[in-house]
Amino acid sequence: MSNLRKLEKLVSAGKMSRREFMGAAIAAGVSVTMAGSIFSSVAEAAPKQGGHFKCGIGAGSTTDSLDPATTLQTYTQMINNGAYNYLTEIDNHNKLIGELATSWEASKDAKTWRFKLRKGVTFHNGKSLDADDVIASINHHRGKDSKSAAKPIVKAVKDIKADGKETVIFELSGGNADFPFLMSDYHLPILPAKDGKINATSGIGSGAYIIEKFDPGVTTHLKRNPDYWKKGRGHFDTIEHLVIADVAARTNALQTGAIHAMDRCDLKTVHLLKRNKKIEVLKVVGAQHYTLPMNATVAPFDNNDVRLALKLAIDREALVETILRGYGAVGNDQPIGSAQPYYAKLPQRKYDPDKARFHLKKAGLGSLKVELAAADAAFSGAVDTAVLYKEHAAKCGIDITVNRVPNDGYWSNTWMKKPWSMSYWGGRATPDWMFSVAFAADAEWNEGFWKHEKFNKLLVEARAELDEAKRAQMYAEMQKIVSDEGSVIIPMFAAYVPALSKKIGHDAAISADRDMDGTKAFERWWMA
Repeated sequence: MSNLRKLEKLVSAGKMSRREFMGAAIAAGVSVTMAGSIFSSVAEAAPKQGGHFKCGIGAGSTTDSLDPATTLQTYTQMINNGAYNYLTEIDNHNKLIGELATSWEASKDAKTWRFKLRKGVTFHNGKSLDADDVIASINHHRGKDSKSAAKPIVKAVKDIKADGKETVIFELSGGNADFPFLMSDYHLPILPAKDGKINATSGIGSGAYIIEKFDPGVTTHLKRNPDYWKKGRGHFDTIEHLVIADVAARTNALQTGAIHAMDRCDLKTVHLLKRNKKIEVLKVVGAQHYTLPMNATVAPFDNNDVRLALKLAIDREALVETILRGYGAVGNDQPIGSAQPYYAKLPQRKYDPDKARFHLKKAGLGSLKVELAAADAAFSGAVDTAVLYKEHAAKCGIDITVNRVPNDGYWSNTWMKKPWSMSYWGGRATPDWMFSVAFAADAEWNEGFWKHEKFNKLLVEARAELDEAKRAQMYAEMQKIVSDEGSVIIPMFAAYVPALSKKIGHDAAISADRDMDGTKAFERWWMA
């Protein structure tokens, strides 16, 4: 039987023809009929090259750009992962592996990192990958004038230098045991350099697909890179990547065959979609969480008692049941989920109108009137979440006005512009990464505009701490600080629930790193 399994793997990898398999299987004692059936089953499941893939995504904007420094939501993340490559990647088993880097090693204090580059990689413009491309690509996000969302990630990089064409050395200001993980961040692809700089909006990378047309907030057309270096990936001939903000329109497009895949299924009607025998609905549990960030520099959100009152005025269990339909779990105002490394099990915060009123009173308020901006561009069900929250809060002496704003331009015009809004995070692979991007005092995406001296001190110390027990203790304390004093409400963790036509094939393992197979569906999926 073990020999038969080996034969099946060869067929699955496209390394054995039907005739070769039949002969070997029969020689191993398998009947002709069974051998034929096994071959057909395995061959049908194996990746095939060709076809035109159409994908519909719920959040995109006319303000989107090909500059990876500005990448926000799933739509542009998927473009990045289709057209570009990174030093490292998180695979569909949620493990860190090398992509453009074949290996890496650190000094004992984790301040110096050496990355060995892959040979034989060519960019879409014909240039061969070398160390200068890595240096220029990372430097794009560094410097005083950089507006990159990855600036907090690369801030600790004191120097980058080449050791020949195939080795890059990073010198950090402090030890960072997680540094190889950070190099997989979707803002940090490696683009071709010229005269020490990259053209960030050219769309030229070394990825499986070449961008032919980019119409922000509308559609992107891509074609297969015939010289792609990664074997067994990049199967479609062409891709049409669409923004379909309305979930009903997106669902209808999938059901009628106008698209092959969509993200963010409507959880209110997903049970009906699951009845369609031509469609597969996926449920992938990861680190995705929905948030309600408050600007901590603006009254009344600058008062932590007000923030605590708002955290106590939301019925988390009701939201998970009503909004997520069970496709998720209750949150506790900390951005690290229960399945993630270094998760701290804190006392669960519950809906408590009496405690909410107590904290309002401590803030010198008998009641509170606030406005919450919401759009389903933030996440599917964001508006309904805001409306339910309004009902919960009313019993706590809090009057929430729900300001329903347009989906288009939400991330540029509302998020981090309005004092209080809806948001979501796909999560990050490590606590340091999540905290550095969204909670550090100087983080570009510190959506709560929150600064906490002790938290920021612990963030630096934990990053360089190589003792696992001490590191876990630090991250537990940081999670408690965020939960008790942070300016972001995190009421629920949501499973990723995309859907796709059964005409589309994929590996048995689907990445939980981010939605749409870690936003790598273009590279990993194929026409079945």
